[in-house]
Amino acid sequence: MNRRDSLKALGMGTLAASALLAGCHPKTTEENGSEAATDTTGRQPFEAERDKALLKQTYFDKHEMATIAVLADLIIPRDGHSGSATDAKVPDFIEFIVKDEPEHQLPMRGGLKWLDVHCLNNYDHAFIECTAQQQKAVLDQVAYPALAKPEMQQGVAFFNKMRDLTAIGFFTTKMGIDDLGYKGNSPGKWEGVPEDVLKQYGLEGV
Repeated sequence: MNRRDSLKALGMGTLAASALLAGCHPKTTEENGSEAATDTTGRQPFEAERDKALLKQTYFDKHEMATIAVLADLIIPRDGHSGSATDAKVPDFIEFIVKDEPEHQLPMRGGLKWLDVHCLNNYDHAFIECTAQQQKAVLDQVAYPALAKPEMQQGVAFFNKMRDLTAIGFFTTKMGIDDLGYKGNSPGKWEGVPEDVLKQYGLEGV
């Protein structure tokens, strides 16, 4: 699944959903191992403090975060155009979102557990320990809801949520915006009224 195929599979609906969660996406930076800083732009002081408190908390364990990272990069891999989901710190975004919006916690943790149990039953390994071919085979069974078997519906629901959060996390970063080629409104450089216009109205030298 390359990035262009992933975008086609996601469709515009997922990207439009980014507006719902974009406000919950704090920008964080790591400098020399210091505590992550929170971007407070557009936030009230109490909101900024809440963000800082959430960033200090941990919800997913190391294995869960490693699984999220692998899944995110399978959904949006690095290519010649831009970086991968993990390059854009999508796992950190997902970790923040489940703390900020707890309704995501049970579906995400349950989905990660389902994924590992399914892989253990079929390949004797947790998902992140499976081969690339095995991982792709599992995702092929859950990535296309209309084609999924009834017994895979829990996996379908989890992967839909994982794919949505990955897309939102990626495409609300500078890397994601650049990947889309979106320029938006850019400030121009004002150099005054053009000379030909001034001449037309007899205002040269004014």
